[in-house]
Amino acid sequence: MDFSLSDEARMLRDLCRGFADRAIRPHAAKWDRECYFPVELFREMGELSLMGLLVPVEYGGTGVGTVAFAAAMEELAAADNSTAACWNAHLTIGSLPILHFGTEEQKRRWLVPLAQGEKLGSCAFTEPGAGSDLSGIETRALRTKEGWKLRGRKIFITNAGTEMSLGPLVLARTGENRFGFFVVPRGTPGFGIGPKAEKLGWRSMDTRELIFDDCLLPADHLLGESDVESIRQATETLAVGRISVAALSLGLARACLDASLAYALERRQFGVPIASFQAIRSKLADMATRLEMARLITMKAAWLHDRDEPYRQEAAMAKLAASELAVDASREAVQIHGGYGYMEGEFPVARYYRDAKVLEIGEGTSEILRVVIAKGLGC
Repeated sequence: MDFSLSDEARMLRDLCRGFADRAIRPHAAKWDRECYFPVELFREMGELSLMGLLVPVEYGGTGVGTVAFAAAMEELAAADNSTAACWNAHLTIGSLPILHFGTEEQKRRWLVPLAQGEKLGSCAFTEPGAGSDLSGIETRALRTKEGWKLRGRKIFITNAGTEMSLGPLVLARTGENRFGFFVVPRGTPGFGIGPKAEKLGWRSMDTRELIFDDCLLPADHLLGESDVESIRQATETLAVGRISVAALSLGLARACLDASLAYALERRQFGVPIASFQAIRSKLADMATRLEMARLITMKAAWLHDRDEPYRQEAAMAKLAASELAVDASREAVQIHGGYGYMEGEFPVARYYRDAKVLEIGEGTSEILRVVIAKGLGC
């Protein structure tokens, strides 16, 4: 298997690395401190054709493939995991359901402006009583003479509250065992948006509760020709999301390694750099080794997806390995920095520590991923 980057993928990776160094890394701490969502950043990303990486050219995207996308995601995630996570939500769950399930007219109407960076995508899966078990969702879509009426609540929703938002794709129950995605534009009567959530990490991300109180939608706001009988059909994009969260995790782990190595080479104790101490060298060696291992399984999952081969098992493994690495690497980064690691400001590792934990939760918790992997083994 050869998952080496093509010349085009390397160009995209290098473009994202340069963009991250110029437009993201210098501002990330301030955005985090002020809980500021940098809408101007995403408009610039649209100008650079970075908002439709997984969307075919005929719908306004660039269609670079999953391997190139994962490499690009790692670069932005290493600069600021919070804004990279917003970008990830837009590129995957905020856009791909329209590509996979939408009619040709719906793709032209909604997918094109998303891919061109005119609008920001979001998707509403999670509810107070339904997270890992999406079959338990209670938000309902009722048929009316004019179309559909939505009733329910969604929580922890990314990007839907921003001024750039297209409006969320809402997963709702349409019958006893039927489900559908509905496009709910901002300003739709009966659609309410709660205040920004206060979070441990990913603080520049705009996260909200969404409320649908007899929200009236035209019939053509249901993606596709009809609703579906299987929750798996409705959530087909989640496995791709696991590859992208693995790439987010790789970026954060790499940032932890880079910061820790630089500090260990500079910081002196007992007259020598702490990088000369065996305990510190072992931590750095373990971080670097696990990073390479997690990157390999992530790229394998992406490579399989690009080849239209089964990839869900590898995607689950990649997300599990990379997200747990990110948490462990951020903890070790704080430990290596000592007292400075616990302080906000001079060094970024406290922010990395706060950002890391959610990577073990979103797009499938570590516990759920182990269940998925065990089932794949035949257990």
